Amino acid sequence: MNTQCEDENDDLYNGACDFVTIVDKSEYDNLESANFKLSNAEITGDCLTVTVSASGCSTDNWGFNLVDSGAIAESSPEQRYLKFQLINNEVCLAYFEKTISFNLKPLQIDNSVNEVILHIEGLESSLNYTY
Repeated sequence: MNTQCEDENDDLYNGACDFVTIVDKSEYDNLESANFKLSNAEITGDCLTVTVSASGCSTDNWGFNLVDSGAIAESSPEQRYLKFQLINNEVCLAYFEKTISFNLKPLQIDNSVNEVILHIEGLESSLNYTY
């Protein structure tokens, strides 16, 4: 399975991401996650690719979610707030890294400037998503 969201040539980008971003205030407010580190995040087309690292026995049983609060800060461009969730029930001392991707289309805002600033908890800087 290809977990990369971007081809070597960005012009060939086909928009196939591993997961879809969830927009749910209740889930955002109650989100619990295993410990992790986001070491890289970039947007290509409608896909956010993140590299996550954490301890575990392997990455095979890890689960992932990217959850948006549903709140839209009215600015130009608008802003959205997200949390990343790692589901990892393994207790091992090994440390792994995995790259996954999320479809950002659910974050698009109708009648906007076709750009939104994404504030993802755990990332030092915001990301601009242009669509």
